[in-house]
Amino acid sequence: MRRVCLTLPTHRACSGTIRAVAAEAAYGAREFGVEVHLLILDSSPAPVLAEHRRTVAALSSVPGVVVHHFDEAAQRDFLRGVIVRSGVAEPDRVLGLMLPDRVSYGACTNRAFLLAEALGCASVHRRDSDSRYQHLDGEPVFPLHHELAALGRRASDVAGLVSRSRLDPSSAHRPVSLVGGSFVGEMSVDVEEIHRLDPVVYEDVIGLSVPDGYPEIWRRNLIAESFRGAGTAAFTGDLTTLTTVGPTRVDMCNIALAREVYGRVPLPPATDTIGSDYLLLHLVHDARLPGVLHNRHIVNFHTGERRSDSGFLAYQLRFTKFLLATPHLHSVYAGTKAAGDSLLDAGGGLRADAVAALVRESTRLDRAENAERLDVLDRSYRKLGGRYTEAADFLAARREPLIDEVREDMAEFALLIDAWAAVVRASGDHELSSRGAA
Repeated sequence: MRRVCLTLPTHRACSGTIRAVAAEAAYGAREFGVEVHLLILDSSPAPVLAEHRRTVAALSSVPGVVVHHFDEAAQRDFLRGVIVRSGVAEPDRVLGLMLPDRVSYGACTNRAFLLAEALGCASVHRRDSDSRYQHLDGEPVFPLHHELAALGRRASDVAGLVSRSRLDPSSAHRPVSLVGGSFVGEMSVDVEEIHRLDPVVYEDVIGLSVPDGYPEIWRRNLIAESFRGAGTAAFTGDLTTLTTVGPTRVDMCNIALAREVYGRVPLPPATDTIGSDYLLLHLVHDARLPGVLHNRHIVNFHTGERRSDSGFLAYQLRFTKFLLATPHLHSVYAGTKAAGDSLLDAGGGLRADAVAALVRESTRLDRAENAERLDVLDRSYRKLGGRYTEAADFLAARREPLIDEVREDMAEFALLIDAWAAVVRASGDHELSSRGAA
């Protein structure tokens, strides 16, 4: 029986989301006859973790659904055993990249990839704790439907199942490697307040995320569309497209990847950096691997913690590191776009060595560009005033270390890519309990 991993990483209270994702798992098992491993990776504080354990324990037993709830201690035990068995150099350093002591969007998903490998799964389907499902006629609209229908199948066989095809015929023999949708509701990045306070400052700040060289009209359109997903339109019926999926058309709360993708290249393990977990979407697109884009968008919302004083400063740090990581990542993406399907080996798999080389090359970028970015951010935040002045002071005190840290994040990512194949093999050899750790 085909096994798939539906994963929910979290570090906050989300019992309602756990129950909702469990219902999606049950739907997948019932409708597609697969074995769904619901994998909850929990980095929550002790009281919240205890609440989640009670929620998991109360879930109904469903044929074809296996629930795993791993706290950080269980994740660390698994990772340590796998990394030691892999024989990679500097095992403690690799363990630190897989389970850092700070928030890392890429690292939590990398852990899901390795656990999915240990569970014998063919794909990973990711959801987020700050999101909900849309409904139609009173029933939840599950993205898993399209993910299970298409992922891993030859694109030519999927063409008859979708609403339309925009795939280059030269890629029709390749399997579908990615299925994804976007989100509706609140912006994925919490910058709406900046727009309300000063639209000109908003353009200056968000413009830092746009690659250089775009004509001004395109640049302004990209700024206007950034972080807004699919807008606010409610779901009224399915629309699916077989294509090479553009990375800006999907969101990591609504994504599924075949193991042939994540088994070759991990995500950047950068800490405190939003958007760092989108790299594989760029690789799949630039290598011209087929995907399916659907409109079963997930509802995004912002938690109250993000708007607290401490949460605001923590989020500004993550947003700033994203803006500083952007030149490095754009350098990588320029290389992958130029490489095209030469990113693939003779067997059609991603060439990790080629990606690692591009990542290392990005560490040689001139520091002056990021110094200028911090200057723009500092001027902009001080113009906004209020708590943004406090954020400007907070960031100014960390100016040089932040520039160094972003560069080091990319160097560490290259190291993880080098180690990834051995760690993935060791994960596949690991015997994991059918119930995981709860």
